[in-house]
Amino acid sequence: MNEQYVLDLREIDRTQLAVAGGKGAHLGALSRIEGVRVPDGFCVTTDAFRRTMAQAPSIEDELDRLARVAPDDRDAIRTLSARIRRTIEETAVPDDITAAITHALARLGEDTACAVRSSATAEDLPTASFAGQQDTYLNVVGTPAILRHVSRCWASLFTERAVTYRRRNGIDDRTVHMAVVVQRMVFPQAAGILFTADPVTGNRKVATVDAGYGLGEALVSGLVNPDVFKVRDGEVVAKEIAAKQRAVHALPGGGTQEVTIDAERQEQPALTDAQAVRLVRLGRRIEAHFGRPQDIEWCLVDDDFRIVQSRPITTLFPVPETGDQENHVYVSVGHQQMMTDAMKPLGLSMWRLTAMAPMHEAGGRLFVDVTPRLASPAARAGLLDIVGRGDPLVRDALETVLDRGDFVPSRPDQSPAGPPRGGASAPIETDPAIVTELIERSQESVAALRRDIRTKSGPELFDFLLEAFAEHKRVLGDRLSMQVIMAGMEATWWLNDKLQEWLGEKNAADTLTLSAPGNITSEMGLELLDVADVIRPHPQVVAFLQGVGDENFLDELAKLPGGTEARDAIEAYLDRYGMRCAGEIDITRPRWSERPGTLVPAILDNVRNFAPGAARQRFEQGLREARKKEQDVLSRLRALPDGDRKADETKRMIDRVRTFIGYREYPKYGIVSRYFVYKQALLEEAERLVRAGVLAEREDVFYLTFQEFHEVVRSQRVDHRLIRQREDAFRTYQALTPPRVLTSDGEALNGAYRRDDAPDGALIGLAVSAGTVEGRARVVLDMAQADLQAGDILVTAYTDPSWSPLFVGIAGLVTEVGGLMTHGAVIAREYGLPAVVGVDQATRLIRDGQRIRVHGSDGYVELLP
Repeated sequence: MNEQYVLDLREIDRTQLAVAGGKGAHLGALSRIEGVRVPDGFCVTTDAFRRTMAQAPSIEDELDRLARVAPDDRDAIRTLSARIRRTIEETAVPDDITAAITHALARLGEDTACAVRSSATAEDLPTASFAGQQDTYLNVVGTPAILRHVSRCWASLFTERAVTYRRRNGIDDRTVHMAVVVQRMVFPQAAGILFTADPVTGNRKVATVDAGYGLGEALVSGLVNPDVFKVRDGEVVAKEIAAKQRAVHALPGGGTQEVTIDAERQEQPALTDAQAVRLVRLGRRIEAHFGRPQDIEWCLVDDDFRIVQSRPITTLFPVPETGDQENHVYVSVGHQQMMTDAMKPLGLSMWRLTAMAPMHEAGGRLFVDVTPRLASPAARAGLLDIVGRGDPLVRDALETVLDRGDFVPSRPDQSPAGPPRGGASAPIETDPAIVTELIERSQESVAALRRDIRTKSGPELFDFLLEAFAEHKRVLGDRLSMQVIMAGMEATWWLNDKLQEWLGEKNAADTLTLSAPGNITSEMGLELLDVADVIRPHPQVVAFLQGVGDENFLDELAKLPGGTEARDAIEAYLDRYGMRCAGEIDITRPRWSERPGTLVPAILDNVRNFAPGAARQRFEQGLREARKKEQDVLSRLRALPDGDRKADETKRMIDRVRTFIGYREYPKYGIVSRYFVYKQALLEEAERLVRAGVLAEREDVFYLTFQEFHEVVRSQRVDHRLIRQREDAFRTYQALTPPRVLTSDGEALNGAYRRDDAPDGALIGLAVSAGTVEGRARVVLDMAQADLQAGDILVTAYTDPSWSPLFVGIAGLVTEVGGLMTHGAVIAREYGLPAVVGVDQATRLIRDGQRIRVHGSDGYVELLP
């Protein structure tokens, strides 16, 4: 009977999480690794915890109350969790459990000093470490004291911080149980933490050792700064020795105390270089056993290391799997597509199947391997040039890797470099009919897709979709389409470069491209102003929309005076733009047609902030400003030496940019239009699986790849456990921030602006739309939660085309992600909004409601008092 309540650590392996908790399972696994010394001990199992909890029925009522508390009600969580802890500590431990613990202690030695450590079933997991969330007690002596501290560990499952952490990670309090590890206490000369991957850079080949005197508690509690050793390839490559004035030591009768370190020892290293290297070698063995980087607690006793804990490092961004040992450099796709959130497996696989370049997945994001281009001197120059114009931070991150000299070997060029970049080099005429033809081709292709997919279902649908993906890529890779996009971009660069050289004008193209024709994304924003014009005259419709709480409101609208016109206007808008949404490259994201309520805040902002006819007025105003700028530039050029030639060249480039730059947004619109057709067909297939009892719910297919979904349809069987694992992994990935550049060593690089031309304290970014504006910052992370007033400056993480309806009502834009030719920058210029993008941590550093000044020509943001 005793064995179910107490297990020796050496009897436990890492599969016994439910019995021994995370810490116990890891310590049991550690004790089985050859050459790894773990202090002797045993585990009081979760069976003992559950049996003791059954002695206190009132806990069930308290857990019911706790479950009903809102996650942000800290006072209620504090009160209820304290009550539960007190109840647990006051509950008598059943006699047979007490006897089992006493028997296990006798094997260690009845008066042996022990560490008594919490081991919850939701801790030290690959997805959530729960580090420090429950309690540990050191140097506990005597059976009564140890029994008392076992109860305290059980109670610590309900500390306020542990309950809050579980809420944040979506873990139900009732599903978590507590085991307790009791180990022979070790009295080390030094102790600390070993990270087998650099926790700051993510580099998997650099281990970091933190070390201090005495017990590791001094480091964990922040009492002292540690010595830090960086170890790579068997040698210390960097170290910082701290002044360690204090340490925590064990007292002879139990407990611990802080002591002062002798002055002559304070600045001596706690470890020798040889010991640090030996410790890392031990850590690599542990890492290999668990199959992922580890956060390891260690103690040094008589020049021998004891390992007292090992848990996964949960904050590292994953590395794409390649199956080789070569060095690779990856560039984030999300930073180019303005969608840095984690994507679900169906979204990832669909984007990969329809993308023009091979992509690698890591952490729920996609990356392109640019190593071959970096290795070729000619291709490298072109790559750095093109990414540098789009996002200087990506270029800086790539150059940081290249500057090391040995990570990317240089290889001879296999083919000559491409033609030099320049506005005059694109081999197409400046002819608006070319754009008209391309748009018609795209529309015809989408219409054919809609027509042909209607009759497809079952495995036949998936075969059809694979053919549709080929057509998708053909449309996307249309040579003429690419030429038009490049012609518009190159003309923009030419104008900015030449007019700065000749006239000292910064970003002159920003004004010259105002109200350029044919920009589907800017039209989308202006047309929502027209929807507001239909709604504004009907007060009951406006009042109704202010209280919209679900997605069926369009049916209700028709019952109100003016409601039929309002509904028709919204539905006409959705017919043209309903396939869009935030994060639209992920097919699993809900589209506006699926959740039309997303648009309601923007419509109401437009009703409140604008007068009738605002869309037409704004477009015409932009047109006037662009023409005035053109006349001004050309007249100033003609006054220069060789001015007629310069003016004539500039006029040709202005015509070229205005002809082609609007088309820059259309291919994405075509892609997303096709995506919505794919999604509707796939969801119908998922509905069939639900009706057949194969799936529990339709959205389960979002956690399958396209290929896996195909197989489920074919076999009519699904692995429900895989879907749950994928859901857990997706939640983990959502908490990670993807880097702009990632190496195969795991190093995450985000680049830096090498500038000193901004005021002290200013936030540096990339200038993408000229002008300076001062106003109230509105930090908005979800478009559906936007509440904007005229003159506000929108501050957000990133903007894809779906955010464009908000642009008509703001005075400026600041984003954390973006480049010169990404959608937010293009539309900001189109609307004449001063904009700075690529501002690291803008949504954290700028407070909602704070006054800021955006310098759109110079690329920085000032925080105003």
